[in-house]
Amino acid sequence: MKRLFLIIVCLSFLLSPSAVAQTEIERFRPGVTVEGVNYFLPKTVFEVVLTAEKAVTKPGEFAAYADRYLRLKDVPTVESTTWTLKAVSLMPYGVPDSTKAYSIKLRAKTSAPLVSLTDDGLLLAVNTDVSPDPDPELPQRVPAPKALNGRDFMTHDILAAGSTSKMAQLTAEEIYDIRDSRNALVRGDADNMPKDGAQLKLMLDNIDKQSAALESLFKGQMLTSTEVLSFDYEPSANPEEGAERHLLCRFSRKMGLVATDDLSGEPIWITVKPQGSLPAAMADAEAAKRKAKLEQGLYVNQPRRAQVTIFTATQTLLTAEFPIAQLGTVEVLSDALFNKKLETKVTLHQHTGSVKQVE
Repeated sequence: MKRLFLIIVCLSFLLSPSAVAQTEIERFRPGVTVEGVNYFLPKTVFEVVLTAEKAVTKPGEFAAYADRYLRLKDVPTVESTTWTLKAVSLMPYGVPDSTKAYSIKLRAKTSAPLVSLTDDGLLLAVNTDVSPDPDPELPQRVPAPKALNGRDFMTHDILAAGSTSKMAQLTAEEIYDIRDSRNALVRGDADNMPKDGAQLKLMLDNIDKQSAALESLFKGQMLTSTEVLSFDYEPSANPEEGAERHLLCRFSRKMGLVATDDLSGEPIWITVKPQGSLPAAMADAEAAKRKAKLEQGLYVNQPRRAQVTIFTATQTLLTAEFPIAQLGTVEVLSDALFNKKLETKVTLHQHTGSVKQVE
């Protein structure tokens, strides 16, 4: 999974157990904030996962003689590939938001908390040790089965034939002989009948495998695999823009996932519509005074839920709701939670930066 890595200046100190002052947290300012543990709150990014079926059609060596010797019509004569989109899924994860960088000050008279961070500086927890979330598992690719090789079942006479036409004729005769042998076994008319049903099944399976391989020399074969394609999409932080339709990607029946400016692919669109409304900011003086006191606390995200819809011109591929960090607000947990009398443990959701648990 692609991640955004930012360079973080992080200076920390081992502090005296007798320190009693409250922890101070402020906005991180590069070149100015030097005595502190710097952290980021995340913005939510989606890994878009497309599951598609890829069918490769391979013509047979004797395709030109399919009608003459086996009465097979409209067999493929050139190799082709067809892609079919089967499913779309979204996997949210958090990346550092450069506009939400903060610093927990570390001073000689400060009771600094234990801080858990990811490798790229996202805040995971305060006063407790938390491991980063594991990367989500993508659907597994299913490879195509091994192609049949009709030449493995050709007789000496077929291989010794002097022309392709003669080889095709002898191969067709061999196919008819195999069919006759199979019919004799099923009817019980074969000279050497198997002793039991298990042996009969084994013989029929071998005959079917031989027949299919030789017939593929005329009618060709289709090899189908399940492919998993993925890329990242970052929802806009502007709710107005997020409500509009955006081109997510393009998908081609011949080439699969293609660039968004490649008109050979059918456009796939996405809308991100915030749900509900954010509470209005309070403008009275008393509220402003209380907010000023909170500014020294712990900054966390308050994400906003949004309905995400992915669709084409003819069908809806996905509709789901997710909390998205950049559509919400930044809130502050009071620094009173981290004074000398309290050792509050705070755990955050990694992909949104919202509070997961407070102890």
